[in-house]
Amino acid sequence: MRNSFLRSFVAIMLILVGAALVLSNIGIIDFNMNNAWIYIYPVLFIIFGLKWMLDKIRYQGGSWIFGSFFFIFGSLLLFDRFELIEFTFNDVYKLWPLLIVYIGFSFIGNSQKRSKWNIKWDKKWSKRNKVKGNYDSSFFSIGEHEFNQPNWKVEPMNLKSMAGDFYLDFSKAFIPEKEIPITINSLAGDVHILIPENIEFRVDASVKAGEIDIAGRKAEGINRHLMHETVDYETAIKKLDILLDLKAGSIRVVTV
Repeated sequence: MRNSFLRSFVAIMLILVGAALVLSNIGIIDFNMNNAWIYIYPVLFIIFGLKWMLDKIRYQGGSWIFGSFFFIFGSLLLFDRFELIEFTFNDVYKLWPLLIVYIGFSFIGNSQKRSKWNIKWDKKWSKRNKVKGNYDSSFFSIGEHEFNQPNWKVEPMNLKSMAGDFYLDFSKAFIPEKEIPITINSLAGDVHILIPENIEFRVDASVKAGEIDIAGRKAEGINRHLMHETVDYETAIKKLDILLDLKAGSIRVVTV
């Protein structure tokens, strides 16, 4: 994978340098090998930003937050080089509002009205959330949460994050024969969960702005909410009880 990315990166750089030299020769831009670096490093930011975002889409690591920041930063620098706007490296501080964009989503709209069945579930969730999980995180944290090591043991979780992504692969996990509560709460990020077909589970998922996909059932937009319960959940001994609450982002639960 790294070798493939390196080859693609070198190829893109050669194409861009060659194109810039052609544009310079016909008088569209002022470009020579002496000032090439001022064009190259913005392109580097854009490429690495795109790679992080594509890796996130493919669930191969990556990060929406850092990927989008470097993509935007590099693009603005490149626009400056072509004299479309004025933006230098020292103007990076002007991008600070990006840090609060996701938080702003938390103020969008009011919660959807729920059915009586949902209210019954809410009472259960409120009681359950008072129980501290074996895996806990601070709500003020930013970053990735990954549970995908071979034979990792599933315990009650209470994961919180201001901004970050969550990846839980239960197909690689050791799941005890009991009902295991799992809570994920974040202002902004993506949640991707893989669950084996032989494991019963129940999911209550909400996003203020974003999309939800649970075993093929989808909802997207503002104030979205989906609940899903497998057929034999109530009678199963081994099962996962999952609560997901995002202000902005996407939720995807897939059976494998």
